[in-house]
Amino acid sequence: MAIIVTGASGLLGSALVGALREQGERVVRLVRRAPQGEDESFWQPAKGLLDPAALDGAEAVVHLAGAGIGDKRWTDSYKREIYDSRVDGTRTLVTALNALSRPPQVLVSASGVGFYGDTGDHAVDESGPRGEGFLAELCERWEGEARAAGDGGIRTAQLRTGLVLSGKGGALRQMLPIFKLGLGAPLASGRQYWSWITVDDWVGAVLHVLRNRQVEGPVNLTGPAPVTNADFTKALGRALRRPTMPIPVPEFALRLGLGEFAGEGLVFGQRALPAKLTGSGYGFRHTRLDEALAAVL
Repeated sequence: MAIIVTGASGLLGSALVGALREQGERVVRLVRRAPQGEDESFWQPAKGLLDPAALDGAEAVVHLAGAGIGDKRWTDSYKREIYDSRVDGTRTLVTALNALSRPPQVLVSASGVGFYGDTGDHAVDESGPRGEGFLAELCERWEGEARAAGDGGIRTAQLRTGLVLSGKGGALRQMLPIFKLGLGAPLASGRQYWSWITVDDWVGAVLHVLRNRQVEGPVNLTGPAPVTNADFTKALGRALRRPTMPIPVPEFALRLGLGEFAGEGLVFGQRALPAKLTGSGYGFRHTRLDEALAAVL
C-alpha cells in the first residue's frame, strides 16, 4: 500500500518523502504536471481533477499543497490564491477520498498556528479558540474541509505548524543573509512569541501522527519551548557568531515593506504548545532553541 503526498516538492514535503522512503514506504506524489514515473499521479486541484485510482487502497494521505503564505505581497488577488489553493484543493482531495471503495486509514492535512491569531504571552494548546485575522479564518475553513474526510470513516489530523527551522529553506533561510551581516534585529516590540520546530522534529511528528491511531483533530506541530522574537533574534546571532542590533525594526517599516503580511506573519505571535504530541508520547529531538539552531545550521 502507498502513502499519498501532495505538496511533495516543497521544503517539508520533500523532507517527509525522503524519510518515508528511507523507512521502506511506497510513496506516490500528486503533481500538477505530467507524471514522470509510477510514483507520481496528476491532479489539478483548482479544477477538481484527480485520478481516484491513485488513491484507491492507499494506506494514508498527507496533504501539504498550497500557495506560499509569505512568498508574495498580500494583494487581494494573492490572498484569494492562498485561500483557494488550500480550501478548494482540500475539498477536491476529500471529495475523492470519500468516494473510494477502499479509503485510506488516515488523512493528515496541513494547517498553521495562525489559527490562534495573536495570543500575546498567553500559552495555547489545541483546545484554544480561533483568533482573529485572515490566517485564522483561512485555517478554520481549511481544517473544516479536511475534517469532512471523517464522514467517510477516515481518521483526520490537522497539522498546525509553527516556524520550521531548516538550513535548506523556509523563513530561516531568508533571515540568514541579514543576520550574517550583523544586521539582525527584533521586529516591532520583539515580545511576540514564535513557536518553532526543527525540520527533523516536524518530520518525526508527522510520522508519529500517521502511526498513532489515538491522535486526531488539530495537532500543534511546534516545539515545547516557544520564545519571543527578541530572544529568537539573540539566539540566531549567537548561532552565527554575529552581533545583533539592539534597536528593533519599527512596525510601520515592516508594514511599509511587506504590506498586510507583516502584521499577521511577523507582528502577531502565537505561544502554541504541542499538548497532543507530548501527551501521545512523541519525544522531541530538539527542545532548546540554541541546540536546534546549531543542529540545522
